[in-house]
Amino acid sequence: MMHVLFVCTGNTCRSPLAEYLLRSKAGEQLEVKSAGVAAYSGDQASSHVIKLLEEKGIAAKHSSQIVTEELMHWADLILTMTTSHKLRLLQQFPYKADHIFTLKEYVDPSGSSLDISDPFGGDLEVYRSTLEELEQLLDPLLEKLHHEQDSST
Repeated sequence: MMHVLFVCTGNTCRSPLAEYLLRSKAGEQLEVKSAGVAAYSGDQASSHVIKLLEEKGIAAKHSSQIVTEELMHWADLILTMTTSHKLRLLQQFPYKADHIFTLKEYVDPSGSSLDISDPFGGDLEVYRSTLEELEQLLDPLLEKLHHEQDSST
């Protein structure tokens, strides 16, 4: 089973949204986790994240965590929310360079912007916009992962 790790800054907004959305879409096909490059362990997801996931029928029991050596070893694919997250991980974990991408870069390498905007501090509609941006990327991500798994077997 493939292990996917989403990474953002504090692991309370974008990466938990991506984690729970992908987990609900992929079912048992993938194992998905999230972490932050500057997270405080044990923080809950933003209340807006919880509300938006509930609207989709997804219950989230999230506890933030920082990116660790252990998580990096666990992950087959590490998808960051921004280029700066990617660069930070490449600096800390150069041996995983072939496995670290921004989510947008992995799904659509020809895209103009590789960053997903941070909704932190915004209202519910700002978070909804981030959720919609993530949702547009997760279906093509799943298709790409299925295609890669099929061609590797």
